[in-house]
Amino acid sequence: MTTRYASTAEKRYSPASEQNRAPIEEVLRGCFAAPGMVLELGSGTGQHAAYFAAAFPHLQWQPSDLPENLPSIRAWRAEADLPNLREPLALDVQMQPWPVSDADYVYTANTFHIMSWDAVEACVDGIGQVLDIGGLFACYGPFNYGGTYTSESNERFDAWLKARDPHSGVRDFEAVDELALGAGMELQRDFSMPANNRLLCWRKR
Repeated sequence: MTTRYASTAEKRYSPASEQNRAPIEEVLRGCFAAPGMVLELGSGTGQHAAYFAAAFPHLQWQPSDLPENLPSIRAWRAEADLPNLREPLALDVQMQPWPVSDADYVYTANTFHIMSWDAVEACVDGIGQVLDIGGLFACYGPFNYGGTYTSESNERFDAWLKARDPHSGVRDFEAVDELALGAGMELQRDFSMPANNRLLCWRKR
């Protein structure tokens, strides 16, 4: 379950991003139905930004990530050449203030298990600050429930993550939901996704 990148100059490629984009798109069509601006956190290679901006022309898609990941995002943006795909922003979730003051939607995929728990806390707090009232936060990735892995593959993945970085790991849904509640968001839907992943959707009160 490791992420492998293929690179051509600055443009990077993640097979996992290619594989999960269609199931995520199906869910987001219901969640992100109204026109608005989407802040994507942890845009990574930039593949999702290019794909979803094309799939959702009614949305302004704002990619963001750490500075070292911006060249690949820019390469995907240049290739896509879409009017609703914005220039990526340098955004570290633990650095305040964020370079975005408000958003109708926030989306992130496969980030919470990479971040430290302190970073997850800062991220959810930041989302609560920038998300407009009634706005939606969609988060894709693996989660534990009741302190239990949902699959053997997720347990192996968690062990691999922690061996690589002890501060990372598959997060407990209940702990993340508690952070979201504290940031003024209520869970709307919990979607089962392929490969033992979930897509969680919270609404800002």
